[in-house]
Amino acid sequence: MSADVTPLDPGPSGSVFFERRELDLILRVYGRMVAQAEWRDYAMVGGRESAEFAVFRRSGDAPAYRIEKRPSLQARQGQWSVIGEGGVVMKRGRELAQVLRVFDSRKFQVVE
Repeated sequence: MSADVTPLDPGPSGSVFFERRELDLILRVYGRMVAQAEWRDYAMVGGRESAEFAVFRRSGDAPAYRIEKRPSLQARQGQWSVIGEGGVVMKRGRELAQVLRVFDSRKFQVVE
């Protein structure tokens, strides 16, 4: 038996999802916005390239905002982004706390 046998390549690391501390930061913002009656529902999705936390003003609507984690962009623009309605990137960066500040600087009002 040879000592220089290399292990099999594990391949892709699997799905991207949020770590506990990341989810804690996101849920703090979500809770604050629910308390202000701005948001009412959320959904989370993990995939091969990204994880997404989508928030809704009303159940059944299109997402009002999406908080996206895309690790492949960490070295470039940063892995975190907040995407508004219509796919507009509102903020992008390497640190989640910094990106989530976009919700601190805006006064949100539901327009019907």
